[in-house]
Amino acid sequence: MASVPTAAHHDSSFLIFEHRLSESPLIERVWRSRSERAGTFLSVAASNIEMVVTRHEGKVFLTVRGPETKATSADCPANGEWLGIRFSLGTYLPSLLPAVLADRRDVTLPGISGRGFLLDGAHWELPSFENAEVFVNRLARAGIIWRDPAIDAVLDGSPREPRTKSLRSTQRHFLKVTGITRNAFRQIERARYAANLLRQGTGIADTVFQAGFFDQAHLTRSLKHLIGHTPARIIQGEAQLSFLYNTSAPDWLYHCARSHGSPHEK
Repeated sequence: MASVPTAAHHDSSFLIFEHRLSESPLIERVWRSRSERAGTFLSVAASNIEMVVTRHEGKVFLTVRGPETKATSADCPANGEWLGIRFSLGTYLPSLLPAVLADRRDVTLPGISGRGFLLDGAHWELPSFENAEVFVNRLARAGIIWRDPAIDAVLDGSPREPRTKSLRSTQRHFLKVTGITRNAFRQIERARYAANLLRQGTGIADTVFQAGFFDQAHLTRSLKHLIGHTPARIIQGEAQLSFLYNTSAPDWLYHCARSHGSPHEK
């Protein structure tokens, strides 16, 4: 059973988000949003690929998005609606590798009468917020979406990680499947976690410690590059950010602390 949807709306927002977790190993989260007015927002760094259905002024289309390694500014139209399926790390489309899609090199798939789209020569119905798991499972059974469980092992350093591979081979494999390096993934997830801590009222000094930064300068550099704002401006909540849901501390942050005596990593 999927989790109960959670709404996200901050005072400065013109984009209203609702999202839920998924029990599917292929999906991290399902979200939907609508715009109350036109505006500019910061598209924050993200590690995962996703499929997004856009509905605006009678047009409906599906776009495949890749990871984003930096924050960028983007325009948003008024009265738009979006549905997103964010895949779990290690889930990808072999015909559209994450590196090809990275940093807003999105691919919009050919549509069919506003009800479906073409992918790998087949017609697919558009998903809904409620049936995202059914939709993704159909794509997986058709071989359009793959899941590489080795990525989880690379992240947590568990014995499942193939010991026959060299470090360089493991890094290349991670980059091919996710479109980003493991170090980039950790930097992105740490910055997103820190930004949420700040938005929840955690002080800057406590955020530095809890998110595993060396000092406030390290936190500020990371957030400016990956979130688009300094810690102070994130606390003030002046700007509209893209989908930045609340998360707990990443498991690997604790793993680093157990393995190396400190969670900090540049």
